[in-house]
Amino acid sequence: MEHNKPFTGLQAIIFTLLPLLITLVFGLIISVKSNIFVNQTSKYIRGGNQTNTDRETQKRIEKFRLAMLSTWQNQAFKKGLAYNRPEGFQGVIINQAKVTRGRKLIALTFDDGPWDNHTREILDILKKNQVRATFFVLGQALKNKPDIGRRIVNDGHVIANHTWNHRYHYHNPQAAAFEIDRTSELIYQTTGAKTNLFRPPGGMLNNGLVAYAKEKNYTIVMWSADSNDYKRPSVGTLVTSVVKQSTPGGIILLHDGGGNRSNTVESLAPMIKKLKGQGYTFATIPELLEADDRKHKLAESQKNKSLRSKT
Repeated sequence: MEHNKPFTGLQAIIFTLLPLLITLVFGLIISVKSNIFVNQTSKYIRGGNQTNTDRETQKRIEKFRLAMLSTWQNQAFKKGLAYNRPEGFQGVIINQAKVTRGRKLIALTFDDGPWDNHTREILDILKKNQVRATFFVLGQALKNKPDIGRRIVNDGHVIANHTWNHRYHYHNPQAAAFEIDRTSELIYQTTGAKTNLFRPPGGMLNNGLVAYAKEKNYTIVMWSADSNDYKRPSVGTLVTSVVKQSTPGGIILLHDGGGNRSNTVESLAPMIKKLKGQGYTFATIPELLEADDRKHKLAESQKNKSLRSKT
């Protein structure tokens, strides 16, 4: 990460209080509407019990709320906003997935965005090549470019957590919560997606962030192929390096933010072309985890079948 604006105390206070204020206003609106409904209803009820009417109104409101929530959750799942992750990956660190032999799945991942121009250009290239990827976004960057964050999700990609500020120093549990919880909440508020994937800045595993993320059952997503694009190598060098490091079930680390990523953008199309030419199919991180889980379950099933045949 080469560029990072400090998050001021005033902004932090405003951001913290905003959800509370929204909730309060919503509650007042519901309360007012409920009272109006009750008053109107009481005009037509002679000798009725006001308390019973009020209870019935509350039941109707709660029933409606639950129905709307259920509908949203179903739609979110259909649109890929509720990422399906096997239980075995809760609170674990992965560098790559174990996939069935002969199935050449690989994942493109992008860190430090959303970033104006670079992220948009990357999304254009991915769309043209019909490739889905996983974007590990910074809360601060998403706050500045919410429209790009929404496009990431609308284009069918997976959005994940890369902390708020991209800092490397030690974080106590409170500081880690600020960095991680806050970013996940903004991702949800901005895109409607709930993420359970986390990548620590710089891949650092011992500064308190990963410990907190594991405690909250995030999957800690590292990588198996490092493009080193932050060093700004030539396009040819970048493509060759990534292709050479690629293996089935692999996770490729790229950056769409944090500095000048023009070489990353320029290298993406030829990189995709070469990997497709070698028989690779691109997957999101949740899809990789699903493939790993299927392989594991198949192996367990075959093992149990073998044991039964011997008895």
